[in-house]
Amino acid sequence: MMSSDGEYSCETAAKTLEWIHAIIDFLKPYRFFLDSHVVNFFKDRQWEAVDVEWMDCLRREPVENLVQIPSGVVQDYWPATLKKFILTSRSLAIPREQADLQKVFPDLHLSSLDNVLTQGMNRKKKHEIEALASIINSMARTVGASTVVDVGAGQGYLAQVLGFEYQLSVIAIDACSHHGRITDARAERIKKHYAAKMRNSKLEETNLSIPKTVTCRVLSTDMLKALSYALLQKDDIEHSDLDRQLAREQPRAFSNSKVPSSSFSEGSKSSLLLVGLHACGDLSVTMLRTFLECSEVKAVISIGCCYNLLSEEGANTGDSQCGFPMSKGVKHAGFLLGKNLRDLACQSAERWKDLGSDAGLHNFELHSLRAAFQMFSILKVLLRYYPEILITSPAIGRQGKALRRRQNRRTLESYLQHENIRSSDSSSGKNFKEGNCLTINSAEAGIPKKKGSAFSTDALFHGFPPNGNAEIEEAKHVDKYLLFENFCQSGVRRLGLHHLKEINLAGLWKETEPFVELIGPFWSLRAALGPVSETLLLLDRLLFLQEQGNAMEAVMLPVFDPKLSPRNVALIAKKI
Repeated sequence: MMSSDGEYSCETAAKTLEWIHAIIDFLKPYRFFLDSHVVNFFKDRQWEAVDVEWMDCLRREPVENLVQIPSGVVQDYWPATLKKFILTSRSLAIPREQADLQKVFPDLHLSSLDNVLTQGMNRKKKHEIEALASIINSMARTVGASTVVDVGAGQGYLAQVLGFEYQLSVIAIDACSHHGRITDARAERIKKHYAAKMRNSKLEETNLSIPKTVTCRVLSTDMLKALSYALLQKDDIEHSDLDRQLAREQPRAFSNSKVPSSSFSEGSKSSLLLVGLHACGDLSVTMLRTFLECSEVKAVISIGCCYNLLSEEGANTGDSQCGFPMSKGVKHAGFLLGKNLRDLACQSAERWKDLGSDAGLHNFELHSLRAAFQMFSILKVLLRYYPEILITSPAIGRQGKALRRRQNRRTLESYLQHENIRSSDSSSGKNFKEGNCLTINSAEAGIPKKKGSAFSTDALFHGFPPNGNAEIEEAKHVDKYLLFENFCQSGVRRLGLHHLKEINLAGLWKETEPFVELIGPFWSLRAALGPVSETLLLLDRLLFLQEQGNAMEAVMLPVFDPKLSPRNVALIAKKI
């Protein structure tokens, strides 16, 4: 796989390491972006770390241009240094366009799943399962794997498609016993459908392959190796017996003691294919280590997720089992991510691009409310009156979304009543004034917008033109303040308090409001580093496998449509 501009590749360990070093060198000067968090935007005056010329250029830029920045879209009139930053970030990121799977896997059999198998799946999940199941089927046949182990199986959608549609032997492992029960119940319903279908076709029902479910929290490589070996030894026993025997063996097999690798080949000629569809945090890297250390595992297909949950080797920990870094090359580079950068790696350029101006504006407004609440309500209220809350406070959450919708509805109703709008004037192109009509887009954030006029979502965020209606300007200010006040009241209630003491919220919002327009540019620029940050994480995993020598083949491949599934890069490896 090559980078977006074709300059870098990961065909060999040396080339992969060269790509990694280029990313690290690029990211180092922008540590202020990588370590920033939205709640501290006002408190730390984060915009002051950004090039002044960049912020002056972007502060009045339309929202639709800002949300294109993470995708590498620049405007000709932007400063040269700004364009270089955006384009370089894009060029260092792994391309996300879905690969031609039929070309990569010539024997691929891509099935369009029927309604029985896809019951309960949304569009995204159905797309993922159809593509990944066909790849797993091809790989299982290629390496001769007798059993597929679905790690982090959730409700068993993938496992059931592999079993019923592709007739593969599947073990579905998940930490949640509730998911296991749902998987089993759903499998029974699907089994009845396929059994009836086979009877009608006069086929033997013995061909049905029903996934076995195992409830287990995989905490280490040794644990997954021991579990894999236990599963191999019990391929021929009943499902209920498997659960009982695993339950008895877990205290011994899943202890912290090392399991000798030689024991995995004793009495077993079976082989495994490990798969993980969006296995969270360290679970994905645990699969990769198990693939290397367990001789029975012939191949692995891993699509990671939730990098914010990934463990990281600190400067003094020396823990070789951390989720990052995995490879020797990245360890020697000495580049630490930090939680905020790992969280940033989850950002999707495709999702940003598809936000549109209304949803993009809505997103920036929520950032401003949360940051203002952090600076004023927490630091000036809690620190003074409720210091104990700062130690044990729960998350504020995203109550701003519901507040924004309610506030928009109330504001729109107020506008309509005050202006006595007549529908006969709805086609007027003048600025918002008496007699004009607003268009309501309830599918988006609900922000009032008049097509063809200066009154738009951009106006709410960036401000009105100098000749704008004074009453509207005041209404805009009041609307934002009321939303901030409601946000603060709601946030304080979530902290277990019931009122704000001796604090002038109106004055505090007035102090913050001049900098609100800087949030959009700052977070768009920061999001541009999301894809390249994720690329660094994925290349580290690939390099870890490449460093093992020529005993295996490993590739990275975007297997899903990134608009439907942003975490779409699969790490696929097999032993030779």
